[in-house]
Amino acid sequence: MNFSLNDYLEELRPLINVDCGTYTVDGIEFVASQFEAKFAELGNWSVKRIDCGKAGVGLEIRNKPDAEHIDVMLIGHMDTVFPVGTAELRPMSTDAEKAYGPGVSDMKSGLLNIVYVMRNLDQAVLDKLSICICMNPDEETGSLDSVDWIQSVAKQAKNVLVAEAARADGGLVKARKGMARYKITFDGVAAHAGNEPENGRSAITEMANWILAINGMTNFESGTTLNVGIVSGGAGANIVPDHAEAIVDIRFWSNGEYDDVDTALNGMTQNTFDADVKVTLEREAYKPSMVPSESTQALMALVEQSAEELSIDINWKEVGGGSDANNTAILGVPTLDGLGPIGAGFHSDQEYLLLESIEPRIKMLMRVIEKLA
Repeated sequence: MNFSLNDYLEELRPLINVDCGTYTVDGIEFVASQFEAKFAELGNWSVKRIDCGKAGVGLEIRNKPDAEHIDVMLIGHMDTVFPVGTAELRPMSTDAEKAYGPGVSDMKSGLLNIVYVMRNLDQAVLDKLSICICMNPDEETGSLDSVDWIQSVAKQAKNVLVAEAARADGGLVKARKGMARYKITFDGVAAHAGNEPENGRSAITEMANWILAINGMTNFESGTTLNVGIVSGGAGANIVPDHAEAIVDIRFWSNGEYDDVDTALNGMTQNTFDADVKVTLEREAYKPSMVPSESTQALMALVEQSAEELSIDINWKEVGGGSDANNTAILGVPTLDGLGPIGAGFHSDQEYLLLESIEPRIKMLMRVIEKLA
């Protein structure tokens, strides 16, 4: 592989210098069009546009679109977490060691690495394998509008490799906690707090009881944690509040334990602390936990062998944040994550891409795919 860092960075730059936060559909369309053009230039690749509703367009890219199975599925997302205006405020920049900018490691460089891999794989390898690359537009908000599509493809796959960034110490991801987010709405009865408080039904009091009950569901030993992170309610200190809201974040290793929590929360809506307060529970986001199976262990060994042959230091992480890897691992498909270049500072203005890691991580991903062939 003849690799030019300067050429890579110039190809990366337009992908960074565009606002493409989730649901910023014009920016997502720009990024999708960029990758659509790159695979059109390669030839012999089929690019299918997927309608992901309000999130915009996804891309399903295959070298053998008529194959009944997929030997290698690669996944990456085109969206970032940043609001409109961020790209203009801090466009891509570089110093001697790093590149900076919104989404530079989470995960535009991972997507571009996939392109470089496909450009440089031997044709004999490509002929042996059925490869599918899915790029979705809404991973940062939980892939709500793309998860059905991603899972429908993954059910055909033998292996899934997710090109999210490797960790700052070179670590890859073998396990991720599951996550869920709920919005809880409390509707009571307003009353004057001085003249007739007994006629009111406090939404905030009901919410307070829920918060205590939710905190009691946390199990630090098993890793199931619940956090009421946002609360709001009330219109004045002299009014019994008739409305309140809370946002709850749940993280878990055990999908079974999460199911128990979900059942408990839904049951509480039917048995409120104050029978005159109505409680509505809405799940806004969900990803199952990603836990390695025996077949995943075999894929890990193959990655380790590839890294050793290329003298690349890697280690394995179990992390709290979710990704699209969670949505494929739950299907029983061997799934590994963190196969992009090294980065850190995700979701902040400190996000960076380690330049010296780009070429080695392209080569490592190539070697893994060659071994799968």
